[in-house]
Amino acid sequence: MRAIWKGAIAFGLVNVPVKVYSATEDHDISLHQVHNTDGGRIRYQRRCEVCGEVVDYSDIEKAFEEDGRTVVLSKDELKSIPAENSHEIEVVQFVPSEQLEPMMFEKSYYLEPDSKSPKAYVLLRRALEDTDRVAVVQFALREKTRLGALRIKDDVLVLQSLLWPDEVREASFPSLEADIRISAQERDMSAALVESMAADFDPTSFTDEYQVQLRQLIDAKLEQGESLDTEETFGVEAGEGGKGEVIDLMEALKRSLDRKRGGGEAATASRDSDDEADTGGGEAEAAKPARKASGTRAASSKAAAKTGTDDAQPASAKSTAAKSTAARSTAAKSTASKSAATKSADKPAAKTTRARKPA
Repeated sequence: MRAIWKGAIAFGLVNVPVKVYSATEDHDISLHQVHNTDGGRIRYQRRCEVCGEVVDYSDIEKAFEEDGRTVVLSKDELKSIPAENSHEIEVVQFVPSEQLEPMMFEKSYYLEPDSKSPKAYVLLRRALEDTDRVAVVQFALREKTRLGALRIKDDVLVLQSLLWPDEVREASFPSLEADIRISAQERDMSAALVESMAADFDPTSFTDEYQVQLRQLIDAKLEQGESLDTEETFGVEAGEGGKGEVIDLMEALKRSLDRKRGGGEAATASRDSDDEADTGGGEAEAAKPARKASGTRAASSKAAAKTGTDDAQPASAKSTAAKSTAARSTAAKSTASKSAATKSADKPAAKTTRARKPA
């Protein structure tokens, strides 16, 4: 690592000389822009809009415009600002760590002792350990006065720059002002889902999938050239992804719990059973009009039609349909019997006798 800055922590009247290093780095694969017709590299030039000339970086100054007036500030004038010349990290407070808003954290830096004896460095570190507090500091870095938090990580002092309060936006969403009612059952199920996913955080167990897949795409393109098939490379269609909105919150919670508890198959079987029950209920409703038809002939016709349909249904549906058909047949016979009894009461005995002869 290369130190980006040198200074000293001002801890009361104690000075702790340190070197500052960036504690983080970008692991993203670097891509550049090219012309899509010939592959030529795209370069950006600093061109003056007045004279049209390409300007070297050394000839560029900074400026501020207000009310139509422009103020040009030279490099020497900017360096004359007192805060810019300060190489002091001033400790201003020691506060409990929970009082720092995580959203304010910006960038992290390692601090290395920069003196023959690291005693003052170790003393400050011990003070933070013994009091279990974080040091709030102020310092200037890269043309900006910054607020920071000084804490310990693996026996090393870490400086974390903080955003100023006016740099953190206030969240205001009218949709959250509505009175949303959450049932006790929904809260219990969401708590159970949280518990089923509870674990100790281990950052090494996570992977930047986009960078892995980007590397996979680059390797495949190097091997296959323009004949690259992205669907074959990744096994899915390009741009495919779940974007569905959750409609039934309770159902989504139930399925999530089933999946985490390994009960996905049981849940599927339960839903299939419910679907079959719904189908059976629909058949019973459809059978009601058939009961109004007079005579065994109508009932027999309905039963025959139902039997023909059963051949295309699964075994569970056939069983349900068979029960439904038997029920309709019984009901139809009962209706036909009542109808025949009524007719025989109204007609003469001779006609009744002929009606009872077997066919």
